[in-house]
Amino acid sequence: MPPETVEVRRSSRRRRTVSAYRDGDKTIVLLPAWLSGEDADEWVSRMLDRLAAKERRRRPTDEGLLERARELSSKYLDGKAEPVSVRWVDNQQHRWGSCTPENGTIRISTRLKGLPEWVINYVIIHELVHLLVPSHGPKFWALVEQYPKAERARGFLEGFSAAAHTAPEEC
Repeated sequence: MPPETVEVRRSSRRRRTVSAYRDGDKTIVLLPAWLSGEDADEWVSRMLDRLAAKERRRRPTDEGLLERARELSSKYLDGKAEPVSVRWVDNQQHRWGSCTPENGTIRISTRLKGLPEWVINYVIIHELVHLLVPSHGPKFWALVEQYPKAERARGFLEGFSAAAHTAPEEC
């Protein structure tokens, strides 16, 4: 992996704040002009660390998804749903997630990456419940509703789909 390209921009109008953002393959760090070289180096390093942490939160790993699913099962389903694997997939264009109860696998669409954690948690809970109840009957929805933000997350996903001018999607 090539080293990161960092562009530092100093501004005399910028008084106290430091900020950073990604622009394609480089990182722009905005600093007040008065910062000394040593302080500027420290701020650049700090801002790169913050951006990296933010990006890690927005792009969780498959291992992180499995751990998260186990925590959600424990908290909302008394640990009864035991997934074998939970992973991100690129090939789901019409579903937020899918589950194969026979082998305990759950797949979550990469289109969810970057959405609020509580929305992703809802999709994971939905798929975890399929490990216990394969259909979408009353028993299924009663278990899904144990997640306190279930209704709110469904509304978020419906709005997200509408904003993208697509039909509402299913888990």
